[in-house]
Amino acid sequence: MKSVWIINHYAIPPKFGGLNRHYYFSRYLGKQGYNIKIFTSSKIHNSSVNMIKPEDKRKFKIVDFDGVQYIFLKSSEYEGNGFSRIKNMISFACFAYFFLKKEGIKRFGKPDLIYTSSPSLLASVSAVLLAKKIKIPVITEIRDLWPESIVAYKNISRKNPIIILLYALEKWLYKCTDALVFTTEGGKDYLKERGICDCIDLKKVYSLNNGVDLFDFEKNLSNKLNDDDLLRSDTFKIIYTGSIREVNDLSILLDVARSLKDTQRDVKFIVYGEGTQKDTLIKRCKAEGIDNICFKGHVSREFIPFILSKANINIIIVKQTDLTRFGTSYNKLFDYMASKKPIISNISVNYDLLQRYNCGVTSKSSGAEDLKNAIKSIYNLPKAKYEELCRNAGEAAKDYDYKVLSAKLKKIIDSVAKV
Repeated sequence: MKSVWIINHYAIPPKFGGLNRHYYFSRYLGKQGYNIKIFTSSKIHNSSVNMIKPEDKRKFKIVDFDGVQYIFLKSSEYEGNGFSRIKNMISFACFAYFFLKKEGIKRFGKPDLIYTSSPSLLASVSAVLLAKKIKIPVITEIRDLWPESIVAYKNISRKNPIIILLYALEKWLYKCTDALVFTTEGGKDYLKERGICDCIDLKKVYSLNNGVDLFDFEKNLSNKLNDDDLLRSDTFKIIYTGSIREVNDLSILLDVARSLKDTQRDVKFIVYGEGTQKDTLIKRCKAEGIDNICFKGHVSREFIPFILSKANINIIIVKQTDLTRFGTSYNKLFDYMASKKPIISNISVNYDLLQRYNCGVTSKSSGAEDLKNAIKSIYNLPKAKYEELCRNAGEAAKDYDYKVLSAKLKKIIDSVAKV
């Protein structure tokens, strides 16, 4: 039996949110005889929850979620992206290294392999150092191109001393890990652009996107929101689920809704989720009389399959950056596919899965006019063509079922940890 430690600062259990990639990997690998343990921060990201209260003297807490074992390491509180979060990132990385080196092996046994995931870079660097210290292989998963994404979204100069340091850490991490797993297909493109292929064997670089667990999705279709009349109405429903933050830029959705509210009254936009921009967007709707969009707030994840299945279109809205040239790995995309409904995205990307599977439309630009035209192109489709998009979405989801993705990950692990 292979013993694998997953070290991920932000491994959020299913009951707390939608970042369940490692939960599903652990569940399916466990069925293959692997002994998986997930080590993560006790402070649950984007929530007020800390699994170990500050006054609690425990260093860690073990919780079993449907057979998947999480070991929460005591971590400091933080809010937002300020100094308190930076402190949390540094303290988690340091504590994880020293705790697992001294006490973790005694309590849990020496693993055959460590699988670490970024962000953050610091936790992954800590995991690689630990693997080298105890002389076992390590696989590093790149879910976010730090610091490249910081440069792209925050407009910080690449010459900033902190960014230079992070680039150096990134290069060291890629060089020292035994395998690299990018969640986007353009990982090798990124390495070539960064000019660091000379020190990295591209044969150890893999792509393994995010996905959806079709078993759970189908099971949760019966979890109905009985108090949502709009969801059950005969209107043409365009649904968005997920965060409502600056990076999602849902203001464009308001622009489209406003332009359609008088000409196509049967089109309704429904938004499920929370975030820092939600109140601002609601105020704008009231001020401008945009009455064909409704903000439903947070909804438990088990209701998402039912919600998406009631849509006519499920929509992805993200602020356009040049990072999309390396592909995308939005969690919601695969839930959308599983709902067997057409998908619209407002951003152009390389390795475009909507085009590959012919299951939706990618807007020509991130502007409101092109997004409106994309919506109309599906709205005006003949029934047979619309149903074809629905079938294609369902077929695409099968390729990104976590059962399938876990089998691919197993091959990567077996090639690295030859036990």
